[in-house]
Amino acid sequence: MNVTFAVTLPALAAFAAALVLGYILIPLLHKLKFGQYIREDGPQAHKKKAGTPTMGGIIFVGAFLVGTVVFAAVYPSFWIVPVMTFGFGLIGWLDDFIKIVLKHNEGLKPWQKFLLQFIFACGFALYLYLTGHGTNVTFHLFNITVDFGFFYYVLVVFALLALDNGTNFTDGLDGLATTVTLIIAVFLTVCAVNAQSELMIPSASMVGALLGFLYFNAYPAKVFMGDTGSLALGGFVGAMAFLLDMPFMILIFGFIYVLEVVSVMLQVGYFKLTKGKRLFKMAPIHHHFELLGWHETHVVAVFSIVTAVLCIVSLLVVLA
Repeated sequence: MNVTFAVTLPALAAFAAALVLGYILIPLLHKLKFGQYIREDGPQAHKKKAGTPTMGGIIFVGAFLVGTVVFAAVYPSFWIVPVMTFGFGLIGWLDDFIKIVLKHNEGLKPWQKFLLQFIFACGFALYLYLTGHGTNVTFHLFNITVDFGFFYYVLVVFALLALDNGTNFTDGLDGLATTVTLIIAVFLTVCAVNAQSELMIPSASMVGALLGFLYFNAYPAKVFMGDTGSLALGGFVGAMAFLLDMPFMILIFGFIYVLEVVSVMLQVGYFKLTKGKRLFKMAPIHHHFELLGWHETHVVAVFSIVTAVLCIVSLLVVLA
């Protein structure tokens, strides 16, 4: 496989597709009045964002598919990555559709969303089993490999569900989930290139797709990704991490996702334990920093820098 060909062409194709789709779909979303609903209990500074088009994840998911499907005929082994990305994105789109089009602000009920995510996660676990992926997990930090046996598939399902909720919680500020995942996609591309894996094609495609989407999603955002995008990102990162045999490395390079999920869990738990007190000013934790006086661009910058540093650390661990 020509590495230059396998990385640059998918990335450029996805980038160009994201720009084209953005210019086509954003005016259409405006015309259809698919505007974002802003929670009453959210940060007051976000009130001005009401009406900004959402469901923008369609842009980068579509662009990502352009960058991968074109090459899937030549390198069919990575097809599960776009399937997982599209599948989880479809769950998010359904949630957005119910909220925006059907005017039910809560979208899918929590159990409905969980059930759909669980089905796709089990589907991915079944794929790994049928393709003989193996049940070994490498702990790169300690340079040891452990055979998890049946519990490997339990780990797959648990990790995908947790990660998908992590990417969902991270989507709360202009460009935050986009930038954080863009950096992670670059890291995954480097890992795939180092492993001489065809997975470099979908990861490079996601880099290009998110770069193009960031043009519209950076502060002040012209469009939000919605659950369509944030859930798709969870499917992408989760599939890539397991296929590259680095599920536990998510705790390092995906630290921001973990932090967002844990902050919500701690907030809810502390609220119930103390009968009404809050551990953070608001959760997920990016809102806590906002209410401390940080501008949202500063929060995005800091979270992105943290992700970049931890991706470099992860790279050192993986390549050591």
